[in-house]
Amino acid sequence: MSERFYSRQPLGIGPASLDGDEAQHLARVMRAKVGDEVALFDGSGAEFIARISAIGHRRIELDVRERREIDRELRVRLTLAVALPRGERQRWLVEKATELGAAALVPLVTERSVAKPSEKGLERLRRTVVEASKQCGRNKLMEVAPPADVCEFLASAPREVIRWMAQPSRDSATSEGGGSTIPIADRMRAACGADHVIAAIGPEGGFAPREVEAACTAGWELIDLGRRTLRVETAAALIAAIVSTLG
Repeated sequence: MSERFYSRQPLGIGPASLDGDEAQHLARVMRAKVGDEVALFDGSGAEFIARISAIGHRRIELDVRERREIDRELRVRLTLAVALPRGERQRWLVEKATELGAAALVPLVTERSVAKPSEKGLERLRRTVVEASKQCGRNKLMEVAPPADVCEFLASAPREVIRWMAQPSRDSATSEGGGSTIPIADRMRAACGADHVIAAIGPEGGFAPREVEAACTAGWELIDLGRRTLRVETAAALIAAIVSTLG
């Protein structure tokens, strides 16, 4: 079977089980049979090969035979701090960020935010991470962190890592809120030697001047993503794609 299945419980050599949606998908959609081999992952970074030993109504019992250390993570850790868009665009953003290798997503609460993440909404996004990880082969789950106030986040981010705030130059040498913007292409060389990149992406109306000022005060670099106005999720995917080429 080519599909992978996620275990919410830590896995090791020996007995294991799947329940809920994963068990139903394996039994009803994949029409699994006792004796079939399947690939499992638990978010720890490894992949496990297991054989089905019993199929119940809502639970599948397995025997894990092999643990494989398969690393599909980026060399550069990427944290995306994003003022989430509305509706299905959130799911698309999370799906693509997972596929492109982002390590963490931090929902930002900004002055111009259009969506305020609820715990129920965050749980849906975490389920999207699982589904995207199953598809793309990642064995570590991208973290979906609790929402963070943008100014507090900007001030608390470690100064020893590369910190970018996506901010259009608006065809001028300085950005709204102060500070010079730098084309992202000009910063890729510096990022090549980095261990961790944090990128902040604002809402549809952009970061407010006081938020840009807070970033400049904290030492963030203002990064211009190009001449066109990008949607929030497009900007996040662009940055993730660029960082993914670094490792």
